Amino acid sequence: MDDVERTVDLISPYGGQLVDLLVVPECQEEVKRYASTLPSLQLSDRSVCDLELLVTGGFSPLDRFMGADDHQRVLDEMRLANGFIFPMPVTLPIEARGDLHLDQDVALRNAKNEILAVMTVEEIYPWDVDEVAAKVFGTRDLRHPLVAEMHRWGRFNISGRLQSLQLPKHYDFADLRLTPAQVRERLGRMGRSNVVAFQTRNPLHRVHEELTKRATQEVDGVLLLHPSVGMTKPGDVDHYTRVRTYKALAQRYYEPDRIVLSLLPLAMRMGGPREAVWHALIRRNHGANHFVVGRDHASPGKDSTGTPFYGPYDAQELVGTVSDELGVKLVLFNELVYLPDEERYEQVSRIPEGARIASISGTQVREDFLSVGRTLPKWFTRPEVAEILAETYPPRHRQGVCIWMTGLSGSGKSTTADALTVMLLEQGRQVTVLDGDVVRTHLSQGLGFSKEDRDINIRRIGFVAAEIVRHGGLVICAAVSPYRATRNEVRAMVGADHFVEVFVDTPLEICEQRDAKGMYAKARRGEIKDFTGIDDPYEAPLSPEVRLNTVDYSPGENAEMVISHLMQRGFLRTDDVLIAAEAEVSA
Repeated sequence: MDDVERTVDLISPYGGQLVDLLVVPECQEEVKRYASTLPSLQLSDRSVCDLELLVTGGFSPLDRFMGADDHQRVLDEMRLANGFIFPMPVTLPIEARGDLHLDQDVALRNAKNEILAVMTVEEIYPWDVDEVAAKVFGTRDLRHPLVAEMHRWGRFNISGRLQSLQLPKHYDFADLRLTPAQVRERLGRMGRSNVVAFQTRNPLHRVHEELTKRATQEVDGVLLLHPSVGMTKPGDVDHYTRVRTYKALAQRYYEPDRIVLSLLPLAMRMGGPREAVWHALIRRNHGANHFVVGRDHASPGKDSTGTPFYGPYDAQELVGTVSDELGVKLVLFNELVYLPDEERYEQVSRIPEGARIASISGTQVREDFLSVGRTLPKWFTRPEVAEILAETYPPRHRQGVCIWMTGLSGSGKSTTADALTVMLLEQGRQVTVLDGDVVRTHLSQGLGFSKEDRDINIRRIGFVAAEIVRHGGLVICAAVSPYRATRNEVRAMVGADHFVEVFVDTPLEICEQRDAKGMYAKARRGEIKDFTGIDDPYEAPLSPEVRLNTVDYSPGENAEMVISHLMQRGFLRTDDVLIAAEAEVSA
């Protein structure tokens, strides 16, 4: 393919090489015909996002999925083998080597089977999930969404020269889908030497607007409003809603020659401090020389013990140590609060003594306003943004939620689920039940009981549950789901804020006594292999939202415990909510 490949090296603002790997148009059909004859690899959504930024120079100086030397040095030192800073591994994992061999051309396809690129395989190497988790994310806790996800990645990575046939197709917000070169060209037309980049995966409120305006004014620069619209944290506001709010703000509340809005197809890792450095590097490749880093930048939330994975200022500190080398000045996201008597925002450190202040946290936005259908105040959010968010977010008691019941066979999951279903219907919620045995009959027919097949079954249940929750439904999943990593993967798939893990904590001896089918007895006699609790482990939840005791309490009493938890979380209407709603109607 060398005779039809066009490779153009450009000078990267970071100091590496930006490589245009797209094939010349007149050779496109010839290359496509050749690629269609090759063995194929189907990329995950994450790898498709990575591929797009690799071939457009967004990850410069990296121009391919990482080889072994780059990968190891990134883990150990946050640098590529050539010495350039690069804090996050960008790899293409595969399950097994199979028929792959070195110097082989392989077509890279997306989920729709479209060929995006051709890779010439130059390396196939093993990697260790625990090493990556500990060194990159600082934790092996499976509540971290990427740590849980990595457990289902293949155990080998492949790397090699890329030749891109086409970029992934995006039919939404086409005018905002700019490559790094296009962003730099548009910024160049603004005629200002300083560019302040702002990374966001959330809607913008007045405090963000105030901060970004102040930052650009201080350096007499331009704002690059650069939201991540690839993969963000499960449960985040969808990018369609977010981009609508960004467009409304950019068009109405910023000077047109002071802002460039562009969408970044980044698959976030929720890697806290390292991710913040990665974000700064990516924005440097898009033409920015200042980058805003806030509290809890790229935070995945809390671990299994309820402790935040990263400190609130860890990201700012790490970016500060490499800022000069990257050529990106750190802009601190100082906490701002509203002074209602003066109708303005001010830094907390500069508040006059005795002044009245007003602030709303992100949790309060979700729980005290969006979840109960209250309109956000104008001092906090522009009316256009509040209206868009209100359209997307129904009150909490009409939002989706997954109740995941896990426990040994015979623990009482299905019986409790039956009682819970009736009680939820009584509360006015429509309920879908995904029982493990029923799912195996229909959705997972043909799967066995190996660890791999069990994981596939649980992921299928999780996928269906996530879709139900996304559309505002309540779903009860009752499945043994013995492995902690897979359950946490499903939690991430659904979104932690809409996932309730219920551990039906029944001792093994009680489950054996209840076993009408005699499955435990057969397992004891060796007639059934790999039976959970006998010769295959059950990994109990470390921090379930609800723990049930089916020995001392009836199914109805246990169902009441789940109902109580759902009411506390706002997923069911309480008397207080009804009274407030009636008062609002009367007013």
